[in-house]
Amino acid sequence: MIRRVLPAPSRLLPAPLRRVITPALALAAAAGLAVAAAGCASSPGTPGGASPAASAGRAFPVTIAAANGRVTVERRPAAIISLSPTATEMLYAIGAGSQVRAVDADSDYPPGAPRTKLSGLTPNIEAIVAYKPDLVVVSYDAATLAKRLAAFSVPVLDLPAPPNLGGEYAEFLQLGEATGHLAQARREVASLRAQIARIAAAAPRHSRPITYYYELDQTCYSVTSDTFVGKLLSLLGMKSIADAAKGAAAAGGYPQLSAEYILKANPDYIILADTICCHQSAATVARRPGWASLTAVRTGHVIALNDDIASRWGPRIVDLLRTVLAAIRRGR
Repeated sequence: MIRRVLPAPSRLLPAPLRRVITPALALAAAAGLAVAAAGCASSPGTPGGASPAASAGRAFPVTIAAANGRVTVERRPAAIISLSPTATEMLYAIGAGSQVRAVDADSDYPPGAPRTKLSGLTPNIEAIVAYKPDLVVVSYDAATLAKRLAAFSVPVLDLPAPPNLGGEYAEFLQLGEATGHLAQARREVASLRAQIARIAAAAPRHSRPITYYYELDQTCYSVTSDTFVGKLLSLLGMKSIADAAKGAAAAGGYPQLSAEYILKANPDYIILADTICCHQSAATVARRPGWASLTAVRTGHVIALNDDIASRWGPRIVDLLRTVLAAIRRGR
């Protein structure tokens, strides 16, 4: 649906709207999860956690109830392949980095991850098997890949884009169980919960929701408040102008708006998730016909996000929230 090529397994968009993971955005079932205290957690978004030996006592085999069904991992994996940039970040965040043998070409974080030419969108079975993996983690088309890798007795764990934070937390625990790092995964979830709660508590209170236009690309695809990223921003007292757009629900919460619609809605803030892929900025937005008159442009309320952080639902979602919160506090 988006006008350029959108191959993005780790995008926070439904499949028809995904683009290359590195330049992307837009954020499965959720569950209430009991987690340990946050004090022992590694910092989200950075390699950390206990050594592999610390979790080696976890009994295997384990069977995980994942998005692609019940997945059995016979033994603690020592050669993991991640075909999802989000999963790659999660693996390192829970201390399983030393078990990762290869990651896909779009997994650019953390810097030390063993990046290869593997593709999460068009996986090459021969290339994957050549790494002799004992677990493959994906966020796209897991059923097809699992069927093809079954001939090689390689389990596939699917971690698709979740609809909400509960879904993200559940994926952390699934990944922790599959890798023998369940305790670290629980601590990571607890840390994320605590950080998000602090960020939400620091948001200024307003008499009405702060309205925003969230730009996925310069063809005006956006997100509603019912999407993953929309629910994140609602924690800061924000509401998407796309909520009232015709066909928003039919588009899965990712409608394509018109410039006229945006100008008429006159949002308080413009949030750009296309700064890398599409080279958009406050300056380019202001040069669009009629956009210089928008309140968000006149008041300097244009927020530029890092596309990669905006496209992944892993440990760095707190960075996205902090960026938006900082802009709101400056503009209060």
